[in-house]
Amino acid sequence: MRVLFLEIDTEADWAVASMGPGCVGAFLRRGGHEAGLLRAPYGTSAEALRSRVVAHEPDVLALSLVSKQWPEARRLVAELRPLLELPVVAGGLHPTFSPEQVLASPGFDYVCLGEGEEPMLDLVEALAGGAPTAGIANIWKAGAPRPALRPPFEPIDDFPWMARDLLDERPGVIHMFTQRGCPFDCTYCAARTWADLYEDSGASYGRRRSTGDVLAELRSIRDSGPVVWVSFLDDTFTIHQGWLRDFCARYRTEIGVDFSVLARVETVDQRGIERLAEAGCKMITYGIESGSYRVRKRIMHRPATNARIADVIRWTQEAGILSICGYMLGLPGETRDDLEATLDFARELNAYDLACYVFYPFRGTELHRVCEQEGLLPPDFDDLPANHRRSILNLPDLTPEDIEDTYQRFAALRLETWTARLGEAPDSAHTGAIAAHVEKIATTF
Repeated sequence: MRVLFLEIDTEADWAVASMGPGCVGAFLRRGGHEAGLLRAPYGTSAEALRSRVVAHEPDVLALSLVSKQWPEARRLVAELRPLLELPVVAGGLHPTFSPEQVLASPGFDYVCLGEGEEPMLDLVEALAGGAPTAGIANIWKAGAPRPALRPPFEPIDDFPWMARDLLDERPGVIHMFTQRGCPFDCTYCAARTWADLYEDSGASYGRRRSTGDVLAELRSIRDSGPVVWVSFLDDTFTIHQGWLRDFCARYRTEIGVDFSVLARVETVDQRGIERLAEAGCKMITYGIESGSYRVRKRIMHRPATNARIADVIRWTQEAGILSICGYMLGLPGETRDDLEATLDFARELNAYDLACYVFYPFRGTELHRVCEQEGLLPPDFDDLPANHRRSILNLPDLTPEDIEDTYQRFAALRLETWTARLGEAPDSAHTGAIAAHVEKIATTF
């Protein structure tokens, strides 16, 4: 059978496609099926999309969705249903944590809960053979009872490498995962809740590929064409110190391509950062989130001190690695003083670049439950797109204008930082423009 993954674009048409199709598509191909990718530009009509879908001659239409993609996906699938008679299955974070909502929306026939490779193969083979599709573990069929959840796939090295043609990567820039799962319990993130799905199975969702498997995949990619940059997308690349030491010792010799990672300040020390630099790491993104220790510890469950954060950013800069710091505004329980503290701390750290987002309560997270319990969500929450520029919450201690003002001051700080660094103002202070500029710099080391 032929599965077509429909990638729902939101604002950034330059972004890499979802990783889900690359992983699931490779597994389907190993099982003897076909997989393709089709991007749906934001605002495209169902009529225009229909002919492009038909050209692929799919037997199944699949979508991997986060909440930001959900409103557009819901519209497109509902409008496509009268035009196409295809089974539609949705997986990813949003369908996993809002399966009833997805299945109640017109056009969706199945939801994949949790890890999707084995369940999707079982579903496709059942459809191909005309077998019943209700009762497949992880696959919730519309109108059927909720299915059981199968244990996570083991060993993780037995997964096929991602199907690169389904990622829509820019030439020379490679995106990699080395692990699944995250051990931390940040209240705004669904990674921990995803792992909690598997508690009843008695198996841990957290698994890491062997260094050898990761390097073998990278060698295969490099041997097939030029590679100038590797972006490791693990939530926290630096959590297993033994694995990290082995990786750093081998990567520079065996691969020799500059790379970037995501890290938490609690998981690195000065020598570890130096090892990353020696291996070829040129950029580390740290989630700072707030300049208020109270907000980080009590609201976010991020207990690192400001002093520790400042040390890590300094060590990163001294090692010759670009530091990117992420911040969040407008959390429940946050005050105006907290917003000021975050802006002041960002100015103090003076990282190479910064990113600022307005908090959005994603389903499946602890803070979504808090917002629901405390009546902070607007009545039309489910109809609103995920917005990282303006708050949708009814917060008792902050107004949307308070948050918007701070967001704009962050944008001004970023522009000020870039103007000082470049000697002139960049063409635009818009996040996408500067992000593209950072990528250009990163790929010319």
